[in-house]
Amino acid sequence: MSTKQVITCKAAICWGSGKGVTVEEIEVDPPKATEIRVKMLCASICHTDITSIQGYQYNKFPLALGHEGVGVVESVGDSVKNVKEGDMIIPTYIGECKECENCISGETNLCLTHPLRLSGLMSDNTSRMSIQGQRLYHVLSCATWSEYMVIDANYILKVDPNIDLAHASFISCGFTTGFGAAWKEAKVKKGSSVAVFGLGAVGLGAISGAKMVGATKIIGIDKNEMRREKGEAFGMTHFINPSDSNKSALELVKELSDGMGVDYSFECTGAPPLLTISVEATKMGRGKTIAIGAGLEPIVPFGYLSILLGRTLKGSIFGGIRATSDLSIIADKCLKEEFPLEELFTHEIPLIDINKAFEFLKQPDCVKVVVKM
Repeated sequence: MSTKQVITCKAAICWGSGKGVTVEEIEVDPPKATEIRVKMLCASICHTDITSIQGYQYNKFPLALGHEGVGVVESVGDSVKNVKEGDMIIPTYIGECKECENCISGETNLCLTHPLRLSGLMSDNTSRMSIQGQRLYHVLSCATWSEYMVIDANYILKVDPNIDLAHASFISCGFTTGFGAAWKEAKVKKGSSVAVFGLGAVGLGAISGAKMVGATKIIGIDKNEMRREKGEAFGMTHFINPSDSNKSALELVKELSDGMGVDYSFECTGAPPLLTISVEATKMGRGKTIAIGAGLEPIVPFGYLSILLGRTLKGSIFGGIRATSDLSIIADKCLKEEFPLEELFTHEIPLIDINKAFEFLKQPDCVKVVVKM
């Protein structure tokens, strides 16, 4: 049964850049008119959460962590029409009004009415979460490493309650970002060649998206040998471990693509040195690179000659996926088990043991850590 009272619950909190994460009691206010309060069931850990802890430039502290997850609507604001109490939802960090200039254009997923929120606050620049009277900020649109959280109803997708909880969490950011980068952002063509740098959940998503649209050569690049099997499960045709060769990753990619480079590349690590390599790994004159990884360092220096030779470099948020129109298609595929998302699920912990997750992430066999509430 829902309540419009303040709820006391546990959440994972970071008090400052580079400081540890602690699980503490917080207070979560009732939702305002366009908001919903969600009882979280399951969450997962994304690279963006790690960079947030380390001091990503847009984050403010104290920070209530997490942005991937799935939960049940506990209560709704008076103006909410798209969901009701008891519905299952996944959070998104971009919205889709379908009426603004960007939404109508069909050229971008960045809605102008419901934009990417970097303030760590709700749309009215206040917070629904506090600890000992002190306001808490969150990562983008919400805070999923919490037993309860509040999110604007314009930043959610209602999903079938029969969906696998862990898999639903994975598609709320990481996997979908990579999948969309190939499907929607690069618009990979049938019969083309692709190189994916970094085979975490995002990179594996890019492989899956490239496979779905009919790429015939999909090269995965990662120093972790254990990612070979994961990549193959999602559709990778060739694997490069740069540590196994005296040649550079760039040379190895070109060897696999007749010396010309691939049609498309995806940089999924956020490591600046790899960006130039991923661009130069594509064909001169028409190669396309999608930058997906978000790192803490600025992307400099950059090999401008790489671009002057006619290649394209494009940034991407959420893989170009529209928050409802496209994500609903991915959720349906997830429900039908069209993706081998079980390959991502390698570790599970209860919320109270959140710090164990960071140790798991250092292990070579770890892809995604699931957090159970």
